[in-house]
Amino acid sequence: MHATSADGSQVHYEVTGAGDTALVFVHGWLGSSRWWDAQRDAFAARYQIVQLDLVGHGQSARTRPQWSAAAYAADIAAVVRAATTSRVVLVGHSMSGAYAVAAAPAIDRLAAVILVDTLKNLDAIQPPEQVDAMLATYRADYRKAVETIVPRFMFAPGTPPAVAARLTAEFLTVTGDVAATLLEPLYRYDVRPAARALRVPVRGIDTDLHPGDVAANRTYFADYAVTTLAGFGHYPMLEAPDAFNAALRATLDALDL
Repeated sequence: MHATSADGSQVHYEVTGAGDTALVFVHGWLGSSRWWDAQRDAFAARYQIVQLDLVGHGQSARTRPQWSAAAYAADIAAVVRAATTSRVVLVGHSMSGAYAVAAAPAIDRLAAVILVDTLKNLDAIQPPEQVDAMLATYRADYRKAVETIVPRFMFAPGTPPAVAARLTAEFLTVTGDVAATLLEPLYRYDVRPAARALRVPVRGIDTDLHPGDVAANRTYFADYAVTTLAGFGHYPMLEAPDAFNAALRATLDALDL
């Protein structure tokens, strides 16, 4: 199915399961709704499951008039409006954590936001010159960046080789210019005002690949706590689906959802 985002772009989504609560899964950079298939299979008996492809990803539109955090947030809000009348838990991985927070005011029945290995320290702002250099690296020699730089920051010794190979192949289906264009809005967006305005519980399911700062985040999020999965990289839902699903189930149970 498709929803129409605020700028007219078509956003692909799938709905399975049933329940009073909808888990809306939003992938990270260069991902797709397929990244959440193990969660769909584990949770559809109890929840309505919504998996979407942000514009520029998966089966959604490949172009849009302007790339921005607001546009990505509008993709999420459009799918929620089209897909469900249940209360909603937004589950955002990587770059989509910021977009889930940004989308929150547009979602009337929002019950919680779950951040998957993202927004681990809202005060850790990357300087613009570093962002520019990173994006230039992708545009200059994207294959080299994907094969030599990305693994150092995204994978851990415990990342299964098959998962690393799958992700590398998926990343290389686009050009460096497309990859940089899809990522740039994240680094031009300050999520902290939206975080301060968010009043529903926010929970992190992180790995220990990169450190976070719970105390710093609690100065922005009104209700924030984190579960950490040790030994995995940036993609716990793919690398360790059983462990991730157990953490997600415990998080939902603790929130009475």
